[in-house]
Amino acid sequence: MRTPKVNDVRLPLFHPHRRMDSRMRCLSLILIVAGLLQTLPVVTFAQQAKPAPAIYEPADVQTKASRVYVFVDKTGLGHQHGVEAMLGDSTLRLGATNNAGQLVFDMASFRADTAAARKYVGLSGTTDESTRAAVDENMKGSAVLDVSRYPTATFDVTSAEPIGQTSKKGMPLYQLVGQFTLHGVKRPLNVAVEVEQTQGWLHLRGNFAIKQTDFGITPFSKAFGAIGVADELKIYGDLYVAPTEHVSMSEIPARK
Repeated sequence: MRTPKVNDVRLPLFHPHRRMDSRMRCLSLILIVAGLLQTLPVVTFAQQAKPAPAIYEPADVQTKASRVYVFVDKTGLGHQHGVEAMLGDSTLRLGATNNAGQLVFDMASFRADTAAARKYVGLSGTTDESTRAAVDENMKGSAVLDVSRYPTATFDVTSAEPIGQTSKKGMPLYQLVGQFTLHGVKRPLNVAVEVEQTQGWLHLRGNFAIKQTDFGITPFSKAFGAIGVADELKIYGDLYVAPTEHVSMSEIPARK
């Protein structure tokens, strides 16, 4: 049998030195991969489950920024109140002549005498927390709004057309025409709103008045009527709406 010389490169295929080289290369590869994995960011389940940012479609109402405010007058020895509320998922196609959208009032979100509400409706001063809680309880209870039975009110807007006039601030006016449903009772409603551009949104402001008794609601009172609230409520809307194809943004002036 021929004995290989030292400089003979024809070594057997499974020579022990070659097996050792293969093992070393495999171990080195494992160590390199482990080092790379340590440098990667750790993604937790909470990060994976984090909701995506809200994406708004044309006519969507930006519900986080939009608000509804209500001025509640007094009777007898009662007190005037300002109420703040939010909207649920809502749409408004400004400029549409039919099927213009729906505004959904979240009745459970109503909060009496917040600083923002009092300022918006023109009331000075503040109200302590315990009084606000008592007003909230009376307002949302079964004797008045009955929020557990009627969690929302809605304004189904048939049309939202320009009326060819401007507000005192020089903003174009639109007329919202539709049906307002509160406490299970539906009534026709027309609201004039002024519109301006604000950071790419249509900013709408308008107000309307209703009587509680027209919707089957008995205005709150106590002490045999010596203390209570007025039948009429004045409701203000301050909404941010995504533009649609019905309105050219060049028609709407921007806030200065």
